[in-house]
Amino acid sequence: MQATTKNHAQLSEAFIADEPRTDWHDETLWFVRSKRDKAVHQVPEWELLREWASAIKNHTLSNLDNYLVDFERNANANGVVVHWASNASDHNNIVLKIMRDNQVKRVVKSKSMLTEECHLNPFLIENGIEVVDTDLGERIVQFRNEPPSHIVLPAIHLKKQDVSETFHEHLHTEKGNNDPQYLTEAARQHLRSKFIASDLAITGVNFAIAETGGFVVCTNEGNADMGAHAAKIHIACMGFEKIIPKLEHLGVFLRLLARSATGQPTTTYNSHFHRPRNGQQMHIVIVDNGRSKQLGRPEFRNSLKCIRCAACFNTCPVYRRSGGHSYHTAVAGPIGSILNPNIDMRANADLPFASTLCGSCSNVCPVKIDIHDQLWKWRQVLVAEGYVANGKKLGMKGMAFVLAYPKVYRIAGKMGRWVMRVLPFVTNNKLLNPWYKQREMPEAPKASFRDWYRKNRGGS
Repeated sequence: MQATTKNHAQLSEAFIADEPRTDWHDETLWFVRSKRDKAVHQVPEWELLREWASAIKNHTLSNLDNYLVDFERNANANGVVVHWASNASDHNNIVLKIMRDNQVKRVVKSKSMLTEECHLNPFLIENGIEVVDTDLGERIVQFRNEPPSHIVLPAIHLKKQDVSETFHEHLHTEKGNNDPQYLTEAARQHLRSKFIASDLAITGVNFAIAETGGFVVCTNEGNADMGAHAAKIHIACMGFEKIIPKLEHLGVFLRLLARSATGQPTTTYNSHFHRPRNGQQMHIVIVDNGRSKQLGRPEFRNSLKCIRCAACFNTCPVYRRSGGHSYHTAVAGPIGSILNPNIDMRANADLPFASTLCGSCSNVCPVKIDIHDQLWKWRQVLVAEGYVANGKKLGMKGMAFVLAYPKVYRIAGKMGRWVMRVLPFVTNNKLLNPWYKQREMPEAPKASFRDWYRKNRGGS
């Protein structure tokens, strides 16, 4: 994600300025969430699968040192070279060294949120390497010099007209032709030559199996397979939390992943990589980049169970209305809001507050991460560490005082209703009342619910 000095509130304000697009974005993601619900209801043992997945991940995180060593030993036995990176800079330099050692100049890359987290693309381009993202959504946003706005649907913020204009500019397609099949075929023809000319392929890793030293890449387009099988060198990049103990555990996660992400029974391609083919090099770069710090935080370690399905994105009312770019990080949405403060607390202090704490994210998480609880806990940490604006702290203290005393609460309610009725220029002023931005003020009720209840039901 490109660096920015703006926070979530400022960036989301720009996104929701286009109200029709905001409504469309909201409805599209809710449609994906609805597909998830239909798929889940067809699996009677769904909650049992969630429980199993959560237990497997809990066990793995508690024994991560052993499983990582097992994975390295078994991968090495398979002829795979394993590299360890403590941070994003180490990761990028390891990848670049492999390329320089092999005189690589052209690279095809399949979707990898870790490489987005590490800002690998701009780093390689600065060092004279041509990098082509081969997944359709990733290629679209790469053409537009934008980061992905969603970890599964990277171009979900764009309409087909936007894609048509982008392809016309970069692929010289017919101007104004918005036909999805035409545009997809243009991308296919464009990418085919890139696969053939590439010297090296980079993929992500969805699951790495300690027992076998192999790893699995889940895609719907097959571009990871095209790149890895055509290139002489395959580099797989993974955060260390992608480890699972045994091959038999994979069936649990594969049944959960696609249903949670898009409502599919499974991803179109679940590709298993165990060893390089004859004459090929295969490398795995295992990255920490703050994960060990998160592992050491008892209240936040559960976030490392994430399998990157993005179900929490699709259900979150804040994400759906504010767009992925408003989170100014590689991983947006609710899960990004609990992962990113761990990487850089100051830069991402705004994100845990970009939530209603409604709990829908936790309800749909296939590995039962307590996302909304962690959002609340991060708020406590950020306030204690001094990363919250004084205005917000004073406002919350004021609300705490009002809510703590019933008489004060009732007086404040009466004053608020009076201001809304008599002084609408105060409540309908965006400077004095930021809540009014992109919203309509409701009509002031004539009485509080308590007063109405006492009058009509005789309550106290």
